[in-house]
Amino acid sequence: SIPLNLSLSGKINACVSPSACIFCSSSGAGGWSPMVTDQEPWLQVDLREQMEVTAVATQGRYDSWDWVSSYLLLYSDTGRAWKQYRHEDGVGRFVGNGNSETIVQNKLSHPVRTRFLRFVPLDWNPSGWMGLRVEVYGCSYKSYVADFDGRSSLLYRFNQKSMSTVKDVISLRFKSHQAEGVLLHGEGQRGDYITLELHRGRLDLYLNLDDSRARFSSHRVPVTVGSLLDDQHWHSVHIERFNKQVNLTVDSYTQRFQTKGEGHSLEVDYELSFGGIPLPGKPGTFLRKNFNGCMENLYYNGINVIDLAKRRKPQIHSGNVTFSCSQPQLVACTFVSSSSSFLSLPSASPGAGGFSIRFQFRTWNPEGLLLSVQLNPDPQKLRLQISNSWLRLTLHSSGRQKSEVSAGRRVSDGLWHSVSLDARNLQITLTVDNEPSSTIELWEQVQSRGSFYFGGCPATAPDCQGFAPAFQGCMQLIFINSQLMNLSHVQQGLLGNYNELQFDTCNIKDRCLPNLCEHGARCSQMWSSFSCDCSGTGYAGATCHNCEHFGNIFLAEKKVWTVLSHNSTAPVTVQTSSLQKPHVMIFNYSASAEQLRAIVSGSEQCQQEVVYNCRKSRLFNTKDGSPLSWWLDREGEKRSYWGGFLPGVQQCSCSLEENCIDMNYFFLSYKDHLPVSQIVIGDTDRMGSQAVYHIGPLRCYGDRSIWNAASFYQESSYLYFPTLQAELASDISFYFKTSAPSGVFLENQGLKDFIRVELSSPSVVTFSFDVGNGPAVLSVKSHVPLNDRQWHYVRAERNAKEASVQVDQLPLRFLEAPADGHLRLRLSSQLFVGGTASQQRGFLGCIRSLTVNGVSFDLEERAKMTPGVSAGCPGYCTGSSSLCHNRGRCVEKSNGYICDCSQSAYGGTTCNQGDISSLFPESSVTYTFQEPFSVMQNRSSQASTSSTDSRAREDVALSFVTSQRPAMLLTVSTFSQQYIAVILATNGSVQIWYHLQTDKKPDVFTPTPSNLADGRLHRIRIHRVGKNLYVQDIHRKYTLSSDAELILIRSLTLGKVARMEHFDEEVIQGASKGFIGCLSSVQFNHVAPLKVALTNRGSSLVTIRGPLVQSNCGALAESHTLQGKTSTSMTLMIYLFRLTNTRKDLAVIAGVVTAVVFITVCALAVVIRLVYQQRRAQRSSGSIKEEHRHSMYTDYRTELHLHNPVRDSVKEYYI
Repeated sequence: SIPLNLSLSGKINACVSPSACIFCSSSGAGGWSPMVTDQEPWLQVDLREQMEVTAVATQGRYDSWDWVSSYLLLYSDTGRAWKQYRHEDGVGRFVGNGNSETIVQNKLSHPVRTRFLRFVPLDWNPSGWMGLRVEVYGCSYKSYVADFDGRSSLLYRFNQKSMSTVKDVISLRFKSHQAEGVLLHGEGQRGDYITLELHRGRLDLYLNLDDSRARFSSHRVPVTVGSLLDDQHWHSVHIERFNKQVNLTVDSYTQRFQTKGEGHSLEVDYELSFGGIPLPGKPGTFLRKNFNGCMENLYYNGINVIDLAKRRKPQIHSGNVTFSCSQPQLVACTFVSSSSSFLSLPSASPGAGGFSIRFQFRTWNPEGLLLSVQLNPDPQKLRLQISNSWLRLTLHSSGRQKSEVSAGRRVSDGLWHSVSLDARNLQITLTVDNEPSSTIELWEQVQSRGSFYFGGCPATAPDCQGFAPAFQGCMQLIFINSQLMNLSHVQQGLLGNYNELQFDTCNIKDRCLPNLCEHGARCSQMWSSFSCDCSGTGYAGATCHNCEHFGNIFLAEKKVWTVLSHNSTAPVTVQTSSLQKPHVMIFNYSASAEQLRAIVSGSEQCQQEVVYNCRKSRLFNTKDGSPLSWWLDREGEKRSYWGGFLPGVQQCSCSLEENCIDMNYFFLSYKDHLPVSQIVIGDTDRMGSQAVYHIGPLRCYGDRSIWNAASFYQESSYLYFPTLQAELASDISFYFKTSAPSGVFLENQGLKDFIRVELSSPSVVTFSFDVGNGPAVLSVKSHVPLNDRQWHYVRAERNAKEASVQVDQLPLRFLEAPADGHLRLRLSSQLFVGGTASQQRGFLGCIRSLTVNGVSFDLEERAKMTPGVSAGCPGYCTGSSSLCHNRGRCVEKSNGYICDCSQSAYGGTTCNQGDISSLFPESSVTYTFQEPFSVMQNRSSQASTSSTDSRAREDVALSFVTSQRPAMLLTVSTFSQQYIAVILATNGSVQIWYHLQTDKKPDVFTPTPSNLADGRLHRIRIHRVGKNLYVQDIHRKYTLSSDAELILIRSLTLGKVARMEHFDEEVIQGASKGFIGCLSSVQFNHVAPLKVALTNRGSSLVTIRGPLVQSNCGALAESHTLQGKTSTSMTLMIYLFRLTNTRKDLAVIAGVVTAVVFITVCALAVVIRLVYQQRRAQRSSGSIKEEHRHSMYTDYRTELHLHNPVRDSVKEYYI
């Protein structure tokens, strides 16, 4: 241990002797205990000289109930300016004692070289008081110090003209209160240079090897490390270079990089300068401010430069350098709270001519009150505040009159900024950082009245409240009327007043160092928090940890395809290329190589279209078979196979199978080689030769892991995997089903830390973890039991900012991380799935699709070798094929399953039977939304698609058959005068109207100009996400002028609309005409209004005006469309509607309807008979060959699950 001297914050309550207060021991007496009246107690020790401290130990006061359970540790060279010690993860709190006798030792994660230490108690025994005995561990070290005054430097001159090195090692320690200054500089004639300098409180290293272009460039790009290095405390620097590889370390942060230039050695001419550039006019150099501060233990390739200078060796030239550190210590104070911190100071010797204020401040916050003062003549007030990172000075006069000026640019950058405020000669002048001043002109001279309030206001000063949040940051060098304010007197109660201040230290912290935003995201910060800008990274979340979807999504052939585009989408024509000078195209995709690899490996199937047309251009040499053109796979390997066949076969698969249709069009489908990263064309240099190629986007579908499941049927069984890699961030997602009331899904433990997800009760999922701040618990409670043998989804995430958990579509539960708590989750055991290491509280049931940090776990493979666990999961609803269609939900039963069609527009046993109805011109169906539904249903539909996407959403789908134009298909209106309308225009084209902003014109889209009033069946599906509008079946994407959501939805109407006061003229025209024809499978979000109207005639939600007939006209239209004919019965049905429009006799209507239905049934029977015979004949001859190639390119983010109905049986109703 180190011998210590003792200092105290005030009078002590009990201390037998200084040695008893300091040294920890198991016997003896005494200890430090402050007076109860001491508001900010601390115990300070003097190590008598600079020492390297490696550990501290604490003990309570002897034989008492007094001890300290947690404390801060501050250190200082001089005992005036202090800095808080922080562990590697930024935590400053030390764990203390739990009784008065046990010795608790805390080893420092990085040793600190200092003379003074200060112990500041945070918590103590609630049943006693503070009591402390301390001991410090460490050793002495040799120190060589040089002091630079901003004009001095050390020159290390070489023995020869130039020094060329392949390896360099440079180390030093420095401290300064200046944010700018050159620490090291050297350069050579061939263009080499090395410069190390402080810039804006950070350390920049410029290094170039043999690159003459960079020598004359004005845009030299440095490597930057560190932050807030102008804090008057020692910082260590270590530079290590070998050839082009460089490690730059500042304190505990290391940046590894490769130098620019062609060479591998650093060639410096004549000398290296330390502390500045002595010849600013030297060619090739750039002017920089010299260093002002102290350097210690400066070594260049093993040479102690300062020692040579002290001994006046000839190779060292020292100009105005002294060998002791005599830098002034500027004492600062920290404003801790954004609501209650303030410093009140009296006016010092006010002059007759006004007053003046000068001070320096630093902060990260863009808002905050810096200064407030009352003025005479009354009732004038002067306010200086930070507003949107600018300084704003406001003079409030009588009434609401005020004058304002602004100054400064970005003062919330963490740097020190100087402010000067002068009220003299009928003007108030504001100057920031010696920039041009801003002035407020006065009618009469003003004087300060009362105290000056810095940083905020006390509650007893109501005139000062409510202007801005209190200042959070540091202040120093406060001058009032040219007199420096002694902050030590303020702390001792001899001057002014204060609240929530820390003295003798600027406790600012850079929360973006290290950058906790992942994947290169930009970090920004305030005093107590940071945020991440994930733009352009392809990731999302609080720390950009979650992988976003990187491609467009669309639905084709009942598969959801992911499409990733690249930089060359148009066909490319190639001429004059040869093997010696080939044409090369490199493809850059909309995702990184890592993301591409994850998407391809996780998909069931991937393919990439290749179109190749040529004239007198060969793919292969006909003599030896060597390729003349080829492509590179995702790993950069050369591939010469084509056309979807396996590697090694230099032919198209269709030519081997003898079924080629278009030799110029084929797909690459071997997943391990996709996507194409480069193509090389090498045989178009002959007369008239040419090649045209097009490489399509990468298309993938399916999820290989979605049904990867394991069944746990013993409570003591579990699966184990390698330790979870989750130090700073982790996300876990899976599905489960069980009948057990509780059980642990997964758990991973460390020495003290842990992470766990469990079913804690039949309706509660709990996510808990401990990173060193004590256990954190988030629980989601479901309104229905979760042990219902149905699949449920769980997603849990933890990062440096927050933790969250979601179950199914229930609202997310969030928990913010403490601002100054531990960040790293340190785990050491294996990851247990379905149980725990103790083999207790194990899970009984099924878990599938377990994904951790984007990596899918192979549960089935691990389950095959684990007792008590089986691969897969039994049950009807577990398969990948959908048993229930059109958004129907599969519900497990003991002896089978049923389909819950309540959220679907379809009915029947498998939700595949559509409700088809016929509407008259005067008919309409209006669905009135219940009050709770007006907003909640819209938002629930949003949550069902994306748990983190809060943008407005609508899903609209309907099928129709009509020959009328114009016609109104569907309208959705709100109490706030918004509406959505789907109409057929006078030319028969469909129009989609969105009126979301009542003060602007509506958005109108026409997806297709074709006439849809042609008596055939058509289907429209619309999906909106924010501003993006997708028309799925026509494959169109549009952008709305607003992303507003529908507020207070009133009703949805099919057919004629009665209330049209808020509609536009063209919509009114269609609404007045109504609709003549058949509608089916109408759905708006989760509401199926036509289904409700036909199956719940007495429902209070539905209003039916005019006749409504449930019939099979839609099925007839569909079947006749397949035959390429127009339905005669449909023509009769439309004719009936027109007849009934002129004749109102319901008896006649019923009779005609019955006759037409009878004719329809007969016609349908004949058609079905003919179709059946034709298909039977085709199957027997085996002559059917189907050919289908369909491609859609649309930015579709979710599958609507609104497929065309497969009508197993069609019921008929007559009204």
